[in-house]
Amino acid sequence: MSGLAAMSAGKKAALTALGMCTGVGGAVAYKLDQEVKADLTLHAPHLPWSHNGWFNSLDHASIRRGYSVYKQVCAACHSMRFLAFRNLVGVSHTEEEAKEIAEEFQVMDGPNEAGEMFERPGKLSDYFPKPFANDAAAAAANNGAIPPDLSFITLARHGGEDYIYHLLNGYCDPPAGIDLREGQHFNPYFPGGAIGMGPPIYNEIVEYDDGTPATQSQVAKDVCTFLTWAGSPEHDIRKRFAVKCMMIYSVLIAGSYYMKRHKWSVIKSRKLVYTPRTA
Repeated sequence: MSGLAAMSAGKKAALTALGMCTGVGGAVAYKLDQEVKADLTLHAPHLPWSHNGWFNSLDHASIRRGYSVYKQVCAACHSMRFLAFRNLVGVSHTEEEAKEIAEEFQVMDGPNEAGEMFERPGKLSDYFPKPFANDAAAAAANNGAIPPDLSFITLARHGGEDYIYHLLNGYCDPPAGIDLREGQHFNPYFPGGAIGMGPPIYNEIVEYDDGTPATQSQVAKDVCTFLTWAGSPEHDIRKRFAVKCMMIYSVLIAGSYYMKRHKWSVIKSRKLVYTPRTA
């Protein structure tokens, strides 16, 4: 006879009660630990972006303004090495405008016939220039912190554009008891709260060519829209194909249902009779 079967009913009840108390006690302790744990990181609330709907496209005027913000503000520290000037054509700028933007930069090319490297004006096929030659130079210029590449930043961060927007607008004074090192700033949306990047935007930091007031919230919204497009340049194409597929499927579903009823009607109406064999 096993040990459990040999136990009296009283011992079994006592062990059961002990197990239940242990489980409940552990759950209560875990809940209390979560309740009193101090966390300086805020979760970015969801915002009603105009491109979040199933059939909504990106705001291309906002993408154009967002590129202006990136070029004049963000490009001083952050690279976008996976984006080329040709990607702007037909999205935020015309081909001529994109060529003019590319020609503003000097790009290292070569070697020439003499075997030497040389600089030339940028072309549409060139990628956005990097602000620093390498990570070591970037860290030396930013108190040891390497500014992340922004090509896919909305896909690489939890919360996407919501996180970026609240991060740009979330700078504030640190709460009592929080000491920041030199060169650090407090932002509750950044993990840990201490961020090496100072407040990058403010009212009228840029001047939009379409006359849109460049308030801080508008600037943040535009650069987030631009970064959303940069991370998913196929955004509008994907939704357009989805609409076309739904239209095609809506036409085919009626014929598919008819064929299903036609093919299965004979099989489903059959009556199978089992006749046992006799000896």
